[in-house]
Amino acid sequence: MATTRSKGRSAPKGVAGSVCDPAARTANGSQRRTWSQLFSDMACGAAQYAGHPIAFLIAVVLVLLWALSGPLFGYSDTWQLVINTSTTIVTFLMVFLIQHTQNRDTLAIQLKLAELIMAGKDAENRLATAEDLSEDELEELHEGYRRRAEETLDHLKQRRAKLKRAS
Repeated sequence: MATTRSKGRSAPKGVAGSVCDPAARTANGSQRRTWSQLFSDMACGAAQYAGHPIAFLIAVVLVLLWALSGPLFGYSDTWQLVINTSTTIVTFLMVFLIQHTQNRDTLAIQLKLAELIMAGKDAENRLATAEDLSEDELEELHEGYRRRAEETLDHLKQRRAKLKRAS
């Protein structure tokens, strides 16, 4: 996939310059790595591997091997404890990795949307920071946009009715 880069734009995820690319983060001149950067790099790497079909196949094979070994261990409590403990640990750790990648991706989306909003000539720039508004303010904005959408729909219906009568 060819990627063209223009001023102020970043490459797609998984491409040099993306949020998971350590080289892109250190390109700003800061060579010192913090714990946060190390965790982010580890989380990005783990998310890349965990999201592959091979990771799913490995998990299925491990569960099948565990299930097939049941008769060998007499379906003992220890045999059951192995899968319960393993899956609990993996799930516990994956929650943090998923939350980290979700937070990073949400922030990237918010930044991209803010850029689009601010680039629009008649856009309401206050929407660029809508994620910082209170729940009540968000509900008020939502209601305003819902009303505007209904008015637009009514206007379109009136125009269509006029066009139908004219034909």
